[in-house]
Amino acid sequence: MILEPHDFWQTLFAPGSFPVAGIPHRGFYPATLPDGRQILLPIRVLPGDGGQAVASLIVNQASFAVLDALTEAMVSLWREARPEVVIGVPTLGLPLAEGVARRLGHSRVVALGTSRKFWYDPALSEPLRSITTPGGGKDIYLDPRMLPLLRGKRVLLVDDVVSSGSSLAAVLRLLEKAGIEPLGIAVAMEQGTRWQQQIPGADRIRGVFRTPILQAEGDGFRDPGDTA
Repeated sequence: MILEPHDFWQTLFAPGSFPVAGIPHRGFYPATLPDGRQILLPIRVLPGDGGQAVASLIVNQASFAVLDALTEAMVSLWREARPEVVIGVPTLGLPLAEGVARRLGHSRVVALGTSRKFWYDPALSEPLRSITTPGGGKDIYLDPRMLPLLRGKRVLLVDDVVSSGSSLAAVLRLLEKAGIEPLGIAVAMEQGTRWQQQIPGADRIRGVFRTPILQAEGDGFRDPGDTA
């Protein structure tokens, strides 16, 4: 199956539409949601010698149907924990955070930012790095006006993907400066396992689905843990 770049993240396929194990993947990797439905993720070759690649998820380019499926699955993972406030991590965590908050019956979401406003407190910021943003150089901020909404509340942190764990670890350091410790972290995709060494209390993270760091094999890429 050949997809145009704009075709990814648009369709929810029936369970079992695409094999996940036992084959090298070419062009796309099929991610499987908890209910068995699948979405196709483009394979992005990582910088270097071309020997590794990841499956990519860009939620603000996804169809509303896919976005709804992801947020509904995230809510099902965390509803029983009764979060009182949802914090969204920019940029791609924000549409997911809004969907999660709405489905939990909340009236708003608290959004972190990467653009400093003049009233922000520099003490409520943290340098930010990301596997998909070469060079980094951004800071992440918590608007001090939002603190009364967060303190003493059961807070759920929402992001799109956890991969190296460096950007999410920076967010947790930022929240710690404000005296906020999330009860949990909801992500759409757990990418590889490197993040588990970077994030304190990594068992708090629950992802809708997992994807491996893929290894080159011939003209495709294979899950190194695939024994099928």
